[in-house]
Amino acid sequence: MEKLNHNLPAIPEPVRTPLSAPLLDAEYESASAHVPLSHYLWILRRQGWKMLAFIALVVIATLIVSMRLTPIYESTTTIDIDRRLPTGVLGEESAQIANNDADQFLATQVKLIQSDSVLRPVVDRFHIRDVEPEALEEAIDGSDESLEAPVILKPLRVTRPANTYILQISYRSEHRQLAADITNAIAQSYLQHSYEIRYKATAGLSQFMEKQLDELRAKMEKSSEALQRFERELNVISPEEKTSILTARLMELNKNYTEAQTDRVAKEAAYRSVEDGAYAAALTSSQGETLKKLADELSEAQRRFADIKVTFGAKHPEYPKAQTRVTELEAQLKEANANVTRRADVEYKQARNREGMLEAAVTQTKKEFDDLNSRSFEYQTLKREADGDKTLYEELIRRIKEAGINASFQNSSIRVADAARPGLKPVFPRLWLNLLLAFLCASFMAVGAAVLTDVLDNTVRDPDQVQRLMNADVIGSLPAVKDWRRRLSPVGHAPALNGATPLVHPSDQTLSNYEEAIRTLRNSILLTDFDRRLRSILLTSASPSEGKSTVAAHLAATHASQHKRTLLIDGDLRRPSVHRLYQVPNTIGLSNVLLQQISWRDAVIRIDSPQGLDVLPAGPATRRASDLIGMGLADLIEEATREYDLVVLDAPPLLGFAEPLQMATAVDGVIVVARAGNTSRKALGTVIGTLKRLRANLVGVVLNEVHREVSAGYYYYYGHYSKYYERKAEGGRRSRGLE
Repeated sequence: MEKLNHNLPAIPEPVRTPLSAPLLDAEYESASAHVPLSHYLWILRRQGWKMLAFIALVVIATLIVSMRLTPIYESTTTIDIDRRLPTGVLGEESAQIANNDADQFLATQVKLIQSDSVLRPVVDRFHIRDVEPEALEEAIDGSDESLEAPVILKPLRVTRPANTYILQISYRSEHRQLAADITNAIAQSYLQHSYEIRYKATAGLSQFMEKQLDELRAKMEKSSEALQRFERELNVISPEEKTSILTARLMELNKNYTEAQTDRVAKEAAYRSVEDGAYAAALTSSQGETLKKLADELSEAQRRFADIKVTFGAKHPEYPKAQTRVTELEAQLKEANANVTRRADVEYKQARNREGMLEAAVTQTKKEFDDLNSRSFEYQTLKREADGDKTLYEELIRRIKEAGINASFQNSSIRVADAARPGLKPVFPRLWLNLLLAFLCASFMAVGAAVLTDVLDNTVRDPDQVQRLMNADVIGSLPAVKDWRRRLSPVGHAPALNGATPLVHPSDQTLSNYEEAIRTLRNSILLTDFDRRLRSILLTSASPSEGKSTVAAHLAATHASQHKRTLLIDGDLRRPSVHRLYQVPNTIGLSNVLLQQISWRDAVIRIDSPQGLDVLPAGPATRRASDLIGMGLADLIEEATREYDLVVLDAPPLLGFAEPLQMATAVDGVIVVARAGNTSRKALGTVIGTLKRLRANLVGVVLNEVHREVSAGYYYYYGHYSKYYERKAEGGRRSRGLE
């Protein structure tokens, strides 16, 4: 199994299973569609000191301002509303105890307390326009329009404690005693106003009902006379009995008519089928058994006739007998079919005549029933109108009498439960509340500013940014390693390359994570496209110093450690660096091969560890790099792919150089390396757009040097990508039938 796993990328034409790969892609998209919480925590840690300084400044400023404000006192009057007391002596008002409209009723009382009719007498009594002009919302200019404007007291507050029938009237003022006096005066004004509006409403209702009494009496007499006249006209039937013999008869006729329609449809269908000559329809008729028997005899006679004709010939004595028997049976079958057709026609006509007769009877009976029913409805209408007018007239007389008595009885259910007293401590400013609010607001603003700063950062930091903004897959996320440019141990803790002394201590956990990330990157590259096998890949970047050469060197060494022949080509003819990473000479290399001074096989340098890795250095640096690349690089890569399992080409940065564009068209896939927190999104987007315009096979983006200070989501993404591609590799092995 281990051997099969090492040879996984070399299996030709892998088949992608229809279940495992789509499920993994869907899981990946759902996992990268949101920003993890760890990213926001990272932002807070990064901007922590600035946020704390801003919050402290805001809290100190709030403390200074609060201590300089004028203290405000508040007094409260409590009003109890007893809904159980009746509002009248007689009628429904005397029986009212409690309603289920407590919220609506108390909201109405709150609006009444805040009304102009209640507040205006208090404002005039205490001369609030002169003592506290800022307490009024009206214009204080002494004009008639100002005095006639609705009175609104800004310091007034009316509240209702939850689940109670209590209203609390509160007023704030700089003067302790004035606040208590105004609050008590508003409560008394509210009680007086409630009494007046109720008395006026009751008296006005009584006067209105008396005016309507004469009109209602004339209407009652008119409706009673119309009812008596109609009763004399209906002397044959009682209007109260709506279910008469006509109803029962109509229901029975409707039932028979429906059955006749069903029978007629069935007979008609049978007749049409038989008339069209359908043999199956004829078999379902009453003579079906006879037809079937004749058909069977005819079939048997035809079979026997055919046997005689074939066996004995036309001159045999049995031949005319068999022929005569067939002719007789055909005539009998034809006659039986004709009888079935005639019988179906007769039955169909009978059913149609019966349906027509029942339809006429139903229509006639329904007409009689409708006429009778319409007269009954008219009678019921007149009767209801007469009864309603009489009941309304009697009720109106009773209400007039009750209103006259209840108008003089005013038992108020609203009373003052607790009068207001001057407050001892000011309610404004509340120092601790102001400081708490200042702390919360400053915290929200600081967090918002930190997040906004992070949003305005246009560099690439997280893999989800690349996939969301660039519409490109992130196939690897590599952690930052301290002094990584001077370290190279691609395969676990294997010896250093080319037999040199190991540069990394085995306990370096950061480099171990880097090596694991490189192995994950290698698997993700070779398992990305199941439709074809990648034999050559190119690594480039948007700008220099983004780690593409180091990634290419580690990737090639990791692939070679899987017992695969791997060729690493340094394609950066301007600033070669692969030879320094592997500590090999750069006197002869790719530039000499492209100038046809030497064969590429002679310029290749074999690396001792790991075995299977060959390096083709760039050779002497030259400024004619773009001209040399077009002189046989594609043929070189094509020949190399026949001898190596994978060819890794380290190319110069794509922006500003022409040769990477030519290289991208000569390889099977292109990988773009971006440095987290350094590469701008615009530059990376330009690289990806350029490759897509060239129709190069963009395998994906590798995000390099991801660490806590640059991306809060590194550990999240790294773990996610490792598990994702491990599951993807597992699905690839299953699709190839290796397990």
